[in-house]
Amino acid sequence: MAGPAVGLWLFEHRSFEEIRDGVIPWLETFCGPVETEADGDLAFRVRESASLGLHALETTEGGMFFLSEDDCIPADDEDYSDFSLPPVQGPILAAGCSGQVNHILLGHLARAFAQRLHATIDFDGVLGYTPDDRAEEAADLARARALVATLPGTVREVSYDTGGGDRWIRHVGDLQFLRAWLQHPDFRLVK
Repeated sequence: MAGPAVGLWLFEHRSFEEIRDGVIPWLETFCGPVETEADGDLAFRVRESASLGLHALETTEGGMFFLSEDDCIPADDEDYSDFSLPPVQGPILAAGCSGQVNHILLGHLARAFAQRLHATIDFDGVLGYTPDDRAEEAADLARARALVATLPGTVREVSYDTGGGDRWIRHVGDLQFLRAWLQHPDFRLVK
């Protein structure tokens, strides 16, 4: 999948099949086709963006979206100390391709899924961070942190191993934070 993706962290276990089968009737009201693939993933295309609160967005430029199970949540190398409990699972919601329309649609889909599933959103990286060169990494990260701090809601940094002994962070936020991020002029998901 070449587009952005978010994780939907759940703190009470449900089978992926229960989650998938529970959202299919809802998705069919504004998406089509909605299909369960051979591997169990759900594939769909947004047909009517108004159902997501996007009245002026043309969805013909939007690609396919996927809901899949993430076998890596919780992960042994991630620091969940800012949470009272670690997540027990984290289905992945992903866009099949990039582009502004797909970032917007995925963001609004994530909002709707998070609301339905009572999920916390794993943004799969640092929001507002665009790595340029290693010399500017600290300044770029400071700007990203400052940007995120201006928005309401709760966002946490979860550190993880990158391999080779290094650590990096990802932003994980609540529904209030995602709503504010969706309205921000610099809105973009991590790809």
